[in-house]
Amino acid sequence: MTDSGTSRHSGRIAFTYPDFTYLQIARFCSVIGTEMQSVAVGWQVYAITNRALDLGLVGLAQFLPGILLFLISGHAADRYNRCKVLMLSYGGLSLCSALLLAITLHGARSIYPIYGVMFLIGVARSFSAPAGRALLPLVVPEEHFQNAVAWGSSIFQTATILGPAAGGLIYALFRGPAVVYGMAMVATAGASLAILRVKLKAKPAVRESVSWKTVLAGLRYIWEHQIVLGAVSLDLFAVLLGGAVALLPVYAKDVLHTGPWGLGLLRCAPGIGASDMVSVVIRGVLVQLQTPDEMRGRVNAVEMIFIGASNEFGQFESGVTAAWLGSVPAVILGGVGSITVTLLWAVFFPKLRDVDRLAGAGETTETPRESTLTSSDD
Repeated sequence: MTDSGTSRHSGRIAFTYPDFTYLQIARFCSVIGTEMQSVAVGWQVYAITNRALDLGLVGLAQFLPGILLFLISGHAADRYNRCKVLMLSYGGLSLCSALLLAITLHGARSIYPIYGVMFLIGVARSFSAPAGRALLPLVVPEEHFQNAVAWGSSIFQTATILGPAAGGLIYALFRGPAVVYGMAMVATAGASLAILRVKLKAKPAVRESVSWKTVLAGLRYIWEHQIVLGAVSLDLFAVLLGGAVALLPVYAKDVLHTGPWGLGLLRCAPGIGASDMVSVVIRGVLVQLQTPDEMRGRVNAVEMIFIGASNEFGQFESGVTAAWLGSVPAVILGGVGSITVTLLWAVFFPKLRDVDRLAGAGETTETPRESTLTSSDD
């Protein structure tokens, strides 16, 4: 590519790599499908029970598999072909949408089958998240990784705006969640097919023998690197306390007196504001570039526990708090807690606070203690 061509395409340089493009198509399809589905599940569950606590239990059902499987899923992302792991995971998500469709068509009068499917979705996501995040650094060279993360975050943000809005509107137009679940099934199946087009030419991964030392390497790595620990733990506590996604069906129905279309607009509003995207880009670059490739699956699996705890377990926390205090006090209290945590982390993690640029982030890593961080057997 000529210098003029490089300059002309520098803003979208990541898309000159076909594997990155297919990966983002898959991610867009997956996210828009799951976001549409989340709106439908939230409205359907609240319509059946009219209890905020049950909305929190939806989040808990998705969070538990991540806690139970993160050591296995992280090791799988480092040991096996990440594209195949991701393809199977997206296929599992599509199957879960089909199950929700079947439950709805048979007349959903109980929320327990829905909880069961939510648990299965958590299983699929526990494998898709570390494999997908560990795959990104392999589809673009390091010098273009920041551009790739920025575009990936923008695509993710677009899907989180369009998905909930479309899900709520479709739910309202068709007077039920069946069509939403059907479209989510198609979207995630499309994501699985898109991953088939990713043809990595990276060197084969080192096949380490399975042991507690290799499985727990991701936990050790995060614990011993302050920048990585600070970045993921800040996201954990800030979103855990400040997130109120689980309560949006309550606000849409009982406070604003709208239908599912209103819930869809509430769900997409944070994406339109887009402030969270800044932290997503920064955290994505810091964590991925400061982690060696042979450990990215395990480190990302641990990070997804932090993210899952902030999102899904945060939904459970919101539901419980709302059941105790009411929906409005629960949101206010969580917002105060989120601001407090941010201020405390600026004191507890000075190295994270002092990071002032993302360019060359991989060169600003802390000096690793190789004797304790190695993931190979003695």
